[in-house]
Amino acid sequence: MDFKKIGVLTSGGDAPGMNAVIRAVVRAASKSGVKTVGIMEGYQGLMDGNIVDFSTGDVSNVIAKGGTMLYTARANEFKEQSGMEKALKTIRDNEIDGIVAIGGDGTFRGATDLSRHGVPTIGLTGTIDNDITATDYCVGFDTAMNAVLDCVDRLRDTCESHARCIVVEVMGRDSGYIALQTGIATGAIGIVIKEVPFDEEAMIQRILRSKGHGRRSFVVMVAEGVRDADGRPYGEGLTRRIEARTGIESRFNRLAHVIRGGAPTLRDRLAASMMGEAAVKLLLDGKSDLVVCERDSSIVTYEINFALTLDKMYKNKLKPGDLDAFSHSDIRQMEMLAEMRRQEIRDMYNAALTLM
Repeated sequence: MDFKKIGVLTSGGDAPGMNAVIRAVVRAASKSGVKTVGIMEGYQGLMDGNIVDFSTGDVSNVIAKGGTMLYTARANEFKEQSGMEKALKTIRDNEIDGIVAIGGDGTFRGATDLSRHGVPTIGLTGTIDNDITATDYCVGFDTAMNAVLDCVDRLRDTCESHARCIVVEVMGRDSGYIALQTGIATGAIGIVIKEVPFDEEAMIQRILRSKGHGRRSFVVMVAEGVRDADGRPYGEGLTRRIEARTGIESRFNRLAHVIRGGAPTLRDRLAASMMGEAAVKLLLDGKSDLVVCERDSSIVTYEINFALTLDKMYKNKLKPGDLDAFSHSDIRQMEMLAEMRRQEIRDMYNAALTLM
């Protein structure tokens, strides 16, 4: 296919580094003589015809900015045939030959739907949660973790001054990656994630022993997806129990969306740039319905449906028939990748326990 124009969109939650991907797409396309248009507000903008022309000058210096210059929005109608027809009309009217879609699993479901309707589409991971099983790394993850580090370091200062315990809840949806890695990096005495059973009594005893040895401040990191038996956020009740059991004044802090913002780190700028360039090359090489991933420090691709089904397998969300379209070797590969991720988290969590 002779590409003349590529569209780029961001969908779902924003992530630092999305602008760096947009910049990479525009510049890589321009080097090949291909124009780029920005699709504002994700799939909603694609349905509404909210399209802007991009030149290389339009993306100068955006590599250092957080958020997404294309904005983002939820678009439930895009899941319906009426929404798809609106999107396809926009694509035809604007003579868009292919699309790069940046986001998470919801973004990829939309991308594969476009591919099935004959629109060459490449997905690219952009989510602070790092919860796309097919890739080792998602754009935005490192910046979010560094934001957590900055906040917790500040909280630690006041905890030390007042001899307190701070229970910090961090984003990540159902993934514990942010909580686990920042928990290790901040010297947390407890880390609570969904992926590994949490021994609350053992943590209480660690706090009591450390208090007896003269320790004044304590940090406990909790992933937002963890709930108690009544479905309430686990960290709030844990804070009350820590104070009751240890006598240490304890405070609960929900960092929430503050960790989504800010200038992307070098790690995210580099990953975004390499992935964005790869996405354009894939389109120009005639590829479609793929998601750009990083595995073992190399750029790799998987079919989007493979990546989405792998995600369901890892998260125990498979439904009857989900695996019917895949070969035995495909299923075996999914099982291997899912187990690799589970083992990675177990190993990291066990290391964290050793260091507490």
